[in-house]
Amino acid sequence: MADRRLQVFHAVAKHLSFTKAADALFMTQPAVTFQIRQLEEHFNTRLFDRVQGRITLTPAGQMALEYAERILALSAELDTRMKERSGQVAGPLLIGASTTIAEFLLPQILGEFKARNPAVVPRLFVANSEAVQARIAERTLDLGFIEGESHLPSLVTDVCCDDELQVVCAPSHPLAQLASVAPKTLMEHAYVSREPGSGTREVIDNYLQRAGVAPDSMQLVMELGSPEALKGVVATGLAFAIMSRATISKEIKLRSLVPVPLSPRLQRHLSVVYPKERFHSRLVNAFVQFAKDKLAEMQAAG
Repeated sequence: MADRRLQVFHAVAKHLSFTKAADALFMTQPAVTFQIRQLEEHFNTRLFDRVQGRITLTPAGQMALEYAERILALSAELDTRMKERSGQVAGPLLIGASTTIAEFLLPQILGEFKARNPAVVPRLFVANSEAVQARIAERTLDLGFIEGESHLPSLVTDVCCDDELQVVCAPSHPLAQLASVAPKTLMEHAYVSREPGSGTREVIDNYLQRAGVAPDSMQLVMELGSPEALKGVVATGLAFAIMSRATISKEIKLRSLVPVPLSPRLQRHLSVVYPKERFHSRLVNAFVQFAKDKLAEMQAAG
């Protein structure tokens, strides 16, 4: 219901990039540029300064952003409250999730929630934790699931459950013979890792630093963007990885990969994050509670 030009302006102001805003809004860059030009003509002022390929908000743009955030939030609240007058949990549910959670934990949860609420239409955006948080902050997603906790002041973090990360290697790898492995031992072996920006990567790097191992001292041979890619490389025996035990349950049963606990153990939180605001729709609240309950059940069963 809010002016489309205002939505586009908000995305550009948050990203400080026409290209990134276009990607987030599923628009072309020329269309984004046109909407911003129209808004600047409407206000008869520049909202962005453009210098050497970079953009910044003008003082007028800063003021417009403050109002845009309030207007867009109220518009979304109005739409939701009107839809909820029927008393039915229904409508689109825009969810973001880090790759590990999206591939190995959420499918079952989404399927069961949809079965109970047929009028809900979930849409899942999969990326690393950093990208998911950015989408929620700009209000193009309702909520997201990430590893660890959010560092963005505009988001609320609710811890859902814990998850253990372990060394994962091929059965023929020297580490497979150990009952547990200390971080300093890992420096002696080739290592494959998730990409920068990944929540898993951040947790592992922090763990290594606390153990007195500089992440850049590891024998890093490859960075990969998904757990499936990591498992494929590790299965060749080329290197080990550090992954969530939840991602390799099938491989453990098939004995194609071997998990080895770290010493001390490495555990992290899995969290749900959403905008810090007073109002949350009945649909969002219902799904958050359902997902937290199911994740707790899955953790207890595992």
